[in-house]
Amino acid sequence: MTSAATSARAARPDVPREVRLASTAVFVVFLLAGWNFASWASRLPAVRDALDLRPDQMGLLLLVGSFGSLLALPLSGIVVERLGARRTVLGFGVLNAIGYGVACVGVATGQVVVVGAGLVLAGVGTGVWDASMNLEGAVVEQRLGRTVMPRYHAGFSFGTMAASGAAAVVAGLHVPVQVHLPVAVALSSVVLALAVRAFLADTTGAGASPATGPDADPAAAAPAPRGARAALGAWLEPRTLLVGLVVLAAALTEGAANDWVSLAVVDGFDTGHAVGALGFGLFVTAMTAMRLLGTRLLDRYGRVAVLRLCAGLAAAGLLVFGLADHLWLALLGVVAWGAGAALGFPVGMSAAADDPLRAAQRVAVVSTIGYSAFLAGPPLLGLLAERVGYQEALLAILVPVVLGLLVTSAARPLPAPGTASGTASRAPGDVA
Repeated sequence: MTSAATSARAARPDVPREVRLASTAVFVVFLLAGWNFASWASRLPAVRDALDLRPDQMGLLLLVGSFGSLLALPLSGIVVERLGARRTVLGFGVLNAIGYGVACVGVATGQVVVVGAGLVLAGVGTGVWDASMNLEGAVVEQRLGRTVMPRYHAGFSFGTMAASGAAAVVAGLHVPVQVHLPVAVALSSVVLALAVRAFLADTTGAGASPATGPDADPAAAAPAPRGARAALGAWLEPRTLLVGLVVLAAALTEGAANDWVSLAVVDGFDTGHAVGALGFGLFVTAMTAMRLLGTRLLDRYGRVAVLRLCAGLAAAGLLVFGLADHLWLALLGVVAWGAGAALGFPVGMSAAADDPLRAAQRVAVVSTIGYSAFLAGPPLLGLLAERVGYQEALLAILVPVVLGLLVTSAARPLPAPGTASGTASRAPGDVA
């Protein structure tokens, strides 16, 4: 057993009750984010039919919501500094729900412009909510003394599963989307308001203070820069940008499957929609399982080794899927692809938040870079698929996967305050 794992386990009985409660609260908040997203996404066929939109028009409408997130994310660090994670998560979670409510009014009245306006609001809420809950998760992870961020992201996946199941039931009962969605997001807002009460006192927002004491690092004792100057400065940090590239690769790897894997299975193997849905289900299941397993892997082997393992799995899965002539082989590739896509995003969030005093701005940068993949990836892959087919087009994701593999060392933990090299805070896989 490694010394890092031993010390982490030894620390667990001494974890304060408020930290354990905060960890549960963060998991619930991630789950609710997945619930809201999937409650909307699972009803898109009904939205399309109600508005009588062509596929290209539907794609443009969804792109509007992505722009909302992308525009808001660079400012999320400043918002969290001013409000703290607790109020930011609640405020922008409610904004997300309001946005979906406005979109439902547009669906009910047949006004595409109103739907677009609602999706912009929802996108802004989603982006800042996402960044702030990841920041709180990183703080709790540091207080726990062990890796839990992948488990929080698994909570998001569980939320999407639950919402998709609920949506399938209400759709089967012919409940209109303008009835189902407002009820779903209103319920989640109530639970969200209760969950954030268990968040830790804001140590990364307005109340953050540098470490003090005889063993404190003198550099860390200086107040961290804040506001617009700090936001710009984070964009000039090489390590932060490289961690962002790791997250970008993971987001493209995951987003490509979310958007295209079911279509690639159906068209590439001339099979039915049910088998396409099975392919997507295998991907989500493999990713969720890896996020649950990843906490132990990260504690035992460290970030760098696990990220390299994931990049290898993703590359192998994409190659198998893109080149397979048999459906069963392609589905095996999907499983490896899903496992490989699982940990880049949560590990990147943890790496961005290694220094608590600068975590808000760095998480904002890394989140913005990652979300740009969800904005640019789907249309680019769609254009490529027009020429070579869905299955072959997905092989293009190998490029960002390889780039992410080359910079995984950027996610190595920063030296702990008060130590000369920081090696005490690293697991074996993180040692240079």
